[in-house]
Amino acid sequence: MARPSADPVQATTNGDSHPARIGPHPGFISSSNQYSSEIKIRRMLKDNDCDPAREDNYRLQGVQLIESVRESLQLPVRTFDTACTYYHKFRLNFRALEYSYSDAALASLFVACKVEDTIKKSKDILAASHNLKNPEKTLAPDDKMFDSPGKTIIGLERLILETIGFDFRTRYPQKLLVKVVRRVLGKSSANSRDFFATAYAMCIDMYKTFVPIKRTTFSMVMAVVELTARMRDEHLDRVQEFAASRRQYHRDAVMETMLDLLDLYVQHHKSTKIGAQVDLSKFINIKIRLNTDLDSTAKPRHLYHCHRCEVEQAHPLSTTTASATDPANASNHWPVDASIRRTARGQDGTMRFVFDPEAAKNEQETVSHFFKDEYEEYEVEVEEPVPPPDRDEGLRARGGYSGGYRDRGDHRRGGPYGGYRGDRYHRGRGRYH
Repeated sequence: MARPSADPVQATTNGDSHPARIGPHPGFISSSNQYSSEIKIRRMLKDNDCDPAREDNYRLQGVQLIESVRESLQLPVRTFDTACTYYHKFRLNFRALEYSYSDAALASLFVACKVEDTIKKSKDILAASHNLKNPEKTLAPDDKMFDSPGKTIIGLERLILETIGFDFRTRYPQKLLVKVVRRVLGKSSANSRDFFATAYAMCIDMYKTFVPIKRTTFSMVMAVVELTARMRDEHLDRVQEFAASRRQYHRDAVMETMLDLLDLYVQHHKSTKIGAQVDLSKFINIKIRLNTDLDSTAKPRHLYHCHRCEVEQAHPLSTTTASATDPANASNHWPVDASIRRTARGQDGTMRFVFDPEAAKNEQETVSHFFKDEYEEYEVEVEEPVPPPDRDEGLRARGGYSGGYRDRGDHRRGGPYGGYRGDRYHRGRGRYH
């Protein structure tokens, strides 16, 4: 027998018999996460029921649209980096059938323009996108055609802000790429300019993968520099010597980044900048060589890999939301993401975004005590009266009828109405006594 213990919320005050007044719901806490592992990305795609091939096409087309509009509006490359990061996170947290990939890409660029202080109106971005698709029929940004799409972009802006958790920190590998190439090859070398041009184009192609939301800036830059050196067959020793002298260099992360880039160049050769410059067999040979190095060291292809999480069945968003937004549930396998924030708005309480993960964790642990049901178990011996024996069971024990036809020839029908209704049955009179 279980009995619930005293709830701390129901504790009495000043010895009074009346319960304490219950305050408002503490709400739900969400803390931004700058990095995601490969297994988490696959899990989110699986939970959203995404087709891998279709998702790859949407990702490539969305990034290409952001790049084309960015060049048309002459926006800096840091705006492109921020927009692609927001686009990847948005696509991971929302189903592909809910919003068009083009609307999500343009909305991500719209938010990135505000974050990077290169402000453009939503109609300017829509007009640039329309004019790129229809160069023979250009329209001005103040055309009435963009009124309805402009409202859609503004509506998606709120969802993107919730997706990133109002954390506007982003990474710009191009700035560090310039410094690393100068340190490795020197400033005035003519060969370093061609090397940098190739590495810069590869750095743009890198945003067509999920690398920017998985790796740090230094890991991305070192992967681009080393892969460029392997592709051009030059300065590989100098790059490795520079990497060995850096304390923050992580070989496993760089190896995973290079293999992700090679997967992009092998599978989507014509959708990249470098793919038009280098033969496909070159990328395949480099990929075989890197995979051989991984096999020789017996290291996994991806960092922080979990086989159990990969084969686990996908759970619906409603179940995820119910478990992850509960303050008492402290053992969630996956962090709270945009799909959960969207559903939590309709529940009791407010969704709050906290930048410090430690502060969010401490607050959640404090609040969870008030949502926890504690029980104390007691063993009680109870004497139950023995019920009287059933009359039909007694008749069966004495060899009477068995609920069906009788053996003595009176052909009574069985079933629920086939029993005796008295002490005896007289055949001659045809009635009961």
